[in-house]
Amino acid sequence: MLEQAAPTLFRGVGYTLIFAVASMLGGLLLGFPLAIARIVPSRWAQWPATVYVSLMRGTPLLVQIFVIYYGLPSIGISFSPLTAGILALSLNAGAYLSESLRGAILGVHGGQWSASYSLGLTYWQTLRHIVIPQAIRIAVPSMSNTLISLIKDTSLVSVITVTELMLATKEVIAVTFRPLPLYLAAAAIYWCLSICFERLQGRLERKLGQAHKSN
Repeated sequence: MLEQAAPTLFRGVGYTLIFAVASMLGGLLLGFPLAIARIVPSRWAQWPATVYVSLMRGTPLLVQIFVIYYGLPSIGISFSPLTAGILALSLNAGAYLSESLRGAILGVHGGQWSASYSLGLTYWQTLRHIVIPQAIRIAVPSMSNTLISLIKDTSLVSVITVTELMLATKEVIAVTFRPLPLYLAAAAIYWCLSICFERLQGRLERKLGQAHKSN
């Protein structure tokens, strides 16, 4: 039975990886400016970013997916299921990644700022060349946790008819009527994907640690 289900499940795995990786990249593109907006000495930059992060973290991801895919067409904005899923996951991940990056930036010792100013660097030069490279190294574990969470959160896009792993599993169950082994197989696949990304996280942490020591 599992051999017959394998092609459908592996197709679902492909969509799951597309959603996870694309959403992580989209979340990073959004998370960086959000994190910086929340630490710069300007209320006009801080409050919109703060409201956005609070909104995305304070509402369920499933509701956000429904709003984007089913709600926005009522005002003339429509997306394909794939685009809507990636957009919703990216917007959600961006809020969480921004907090990881903000915490990492604030975690860089204040002496780094003072030393940079004494060398004549401006606020933005210090942030770009001194603080952010160190903050990324600090933020890697929490950002990796977000990616692993994204892998599991992709199961929610099945509600908008995207055949990722969970919906693929349900399709096979509808034919075979064997839910327990198939759900266990899906859980094992999610676990294996998470382990793979945990290994990548470990390698990245060691590589960044070695680069930091060499500097």
